[in-house]
Amino acid sequence: MSIVRLRELSKTYPSFHLDKVSFDIERGRITGFVGRNGAGKTTTVKSMLNLVHPDGGEIRFFGKDIRENEAEIKNRIGYSTGAVSWYPRKKLCEIAAVVKRFYNNWDESAYRKFLGLFSLDENKCPLEMSEGMKVKCNLLLALSHRAEVLILDEPTSGLDPFSRDELLDIFSELRKNGTAVFFSTHIVSDLEKCADDLVYISGGKIRAAMPVSDFRTEYAKDRETLEETILRLERSERNA
Repeated sequence: MSIVRLRELSKTYPSFHLDKVSFDIERGRITGFVGRNGAGKTTTVKSMLNLVHPDGGEIRFFGKDIRENEAEIKNRIGYSTGAVSWYPRKKLCEIAAVVKRFYNNWDESAYRKFLGLFSLDENKCPLEMSEGMKVKCNLLLALSHRAEVLILDEPTSGLDPFSRDELLDIFSELRKNGTAVFFSTHIVSDLEKCADDLVYISGGKIRAAMPVSDFRTEYAKDRETLEETILRLERSERNA
């Protein structure tokens, strides 16, 4: 079931053009958004959150336009990046006390649940945390207001392999509860481990948007990994 829908999304900058981007995100599935740096991933994600105003196209969450229903939609979704820059000297419990005021549906029991699941100490501040723990803090705050959709911009960037694997396992657990997880990445091997669907962007255009299994069938050569397939497609795009 489609829970997020993008249609003909366009945005032009002096040196870059996002060209009629269209794809869906489905409930209870993990969608990987893959492309090289500068391909248009962050522009697309920021447009989805109404942080960038597209020149054209439509973005709908739960059947509603983000521009007309921003406050309502943002109460139902969670957003996280790989970086954390808020309140570096404040304890996590103090940060949570501020964040919870912005959400009508903050769930303290969910906060406690994910605090334990992520093995986070709420009496620590971000300065005392590893990069992996900071990413988990962002996810904790997103999930504590019962987000139905998680939109994550490069969440595994900068993490060590062990922390990345742990985070991907968390995505798989969230999928079981019906949460839609959408994460952008240039680390294709992460998609091999957990993604149900793949959206591949190159040069501002969507080159593929389909289940991972269908992508392999249509594009992969014999014995190629997903990463090898996308690297080959990228080389073809550059040489075209």
